[in-house]
Amino acid sequence: MIKIIPVASGKGGVGKSSISSNLGICLSKLGKTTVLVDLDLGGSNLHTFLGERNPERGLGSFIAQWDNNRSLENLIRETRVPRLFLIPGDSLIPGTANLPFYIKKKILNDLSQLVADYVILDLGSGTSFNVLDFFLASQTGLVVIAPETTSILNAYSLIKGALFRQLYLSFPGKSQERQVLKDFFSHKLEGSGTNLKSIVKDMEGINPASALKLHHIMSRFYPRVILNQGRTDYDLKLGMKLREIVTRNLQIDMEYFAYLPYDDRIRLSILKRNPLSLSVPQAPFVEVLMQMAQKIIKMPKEPLQRYYEDEDIQELQQIQSLLGQSL
Repeated sequence: MIKIIPVASGKGGVGKSSISSNLGICLSKLGKTTVLVDLDLGGSNLHTFLGERNPERGLGSFIAQWDNNRSLENLIRETRVPRLFLIPGDSLIPGTANLPFYIKKKILNDLSQLVADYVILDLGSGTSFNVLDFFLASQTGLVVIAPETTSILNAYSLIKGALFRQLYLSFPGKSQERQVLKDFFSHKLEGSGTNLKSIVKDMEGINPASALKLHHIMSRFYPRVILNQGRTDYDLKLGMKLREIVTRNLQIDMEYFAYLPYDDRIRLSILKRNPLSLSVPQAPFVEVLMQMAQKIIKMPKEPLQRYYEDEDIQELQQIQSLLGQSL
């Protein structure tokens, strides 16, 4: 079974694409066939991090010329790294920033059918529905943070938004369960003394089976956070601080997956279009990524999640507005 690894961040500029590309190379070096997918639909540039040429066709063209009978497999390109492949983005094509839910489901289904061991999704930053829905392709997606207060807060917003989105899509449209979720998340959790356990109690009054389902979903939702560009012991502790906030307010577990040290050669490697894992494989940054790849290989693989369809766009806008106010 293929394993999908979404890589997201609450804000831009934290090194997400650099980690995605170098992690893909590390998995390939360990003998695993890996496909990197550029799903930053508003600003795709993953090919640059790999040192590959600008693609003539990518996901943007695939979406713009939509045909439900076509497959993403036709977009796969070889890279100079053995066993590493790329599905490039294509941000020059308009209309890809906000995808209909059925297109996202089709993309994820195509990716799950690829002949590969791992598929790494390099997502955009922030909490748009595109980011959240692709992040939820796995229960154990990677969230990249930098040692900055804004990055920590935005990462928390991403995790909270993804959890709400997963809970919401797990129940049918127009259901009473969805309304309970919308009402609950429209209020601020942080500092209120309320946490996500409360919604399980609320749901028990509607349907004990739905409450049990909520509890099961929350117990399986397990994001993994990577702190990038770390320099000091204080930076190291910021990842632990985020875990404390997530556990206290959302009542879910979160793994502090890795601490990646700052290395100025990463910036140079991007300028030279030569990934650090190829040019300086003994660098501490690369050594930690190799350890991450080994941990990922040991993880059990999971089936693609199945969700109920979205509601109309007006309701989605109302939900996102409510969620944004409550962060």
